[in-house]
Amino acid sequence: MLSREEFNRYNKQVMLEDVGLLGQTMLKEAKVLVIGAGGLGAPLLQYLTSMGVGTIGIVDFDVVEISNLHRQILFTPDDAGMHKVEVTREKLGKQNPYVFIKTYPAVLSEENAEHIFADYDIIVDGCDNFLTRYIVNDTCVKMDKPLVYGSILGYQGQVAVFNYKNSKHLRDLFPEPPNAEDVPNCSENGVMGHVPGIVGLYMCNLVTQLILEHFDQPNTLFLMSLKTLGIRKILF
Repeated sequence: MLSREEFNRYNKQVMLEDVGLLGQTMLKEAKVLVIGAGGLGAPLLQYLTSMGVGTIGIVDFDVVEISNLHRQILFTPDDAGMHKVEVTREKLGKQNPYVFIKTYPAVLSEENAEHIFADYDIIVDGCDNFLTRYIVNDTCVKMDKPLVYGSILGYQGQVAVFNYKNSKHLRDLFPEPPNAEDVPNCSENGVMGHVPGIVGLYMCNLVTQLILEHFDQPNTLFLMSLKTLGIRKILF
């Protein structure tokens, strides 16, 4: 049930025919775990919080750096050197006190992934390295949890939903992780500041569709070019 304060806060969502009180209650009861509180995670977490997703977990071991600030819009220069998860929890708590935020200031590994994932309905991968991506994917497959995937580079973005109701997963698309030296990351090749914001919100949209049971595009990889404003779908 929604309190009067929550109803007033989410009223514009409740007004939507395909959301209503039932949908808003589904959002409140949802438990979403986000891997990474960086460029993708920052906008994603802010909107999940503002929309009223009831329980949000955040996994990130890193600290805020000045070079993050052009794209990790949750942080300010005053946050430099502080753990991202702690800063994020404080700021999201101020944004919406009706959301429970739990943080995991740790490196995700094969040893701790199942324990961390156990309490969540949906897993979101916003990390920046392939080793972690495959740990996240394989754990979701083992535990039968849907995975919202996103990645960015330069002006490019990718998003997909894996392992949803027996749909395909990351290894069906890319069976083995590439060699790290063959795949540049944002630190080496750069990224425009707004790109992870846009891609992160596409990921947020997929999370919302899963929670509200509106998602209907499994086995689809969405490729975005923010330079040409083009979106392609690859079925796999």
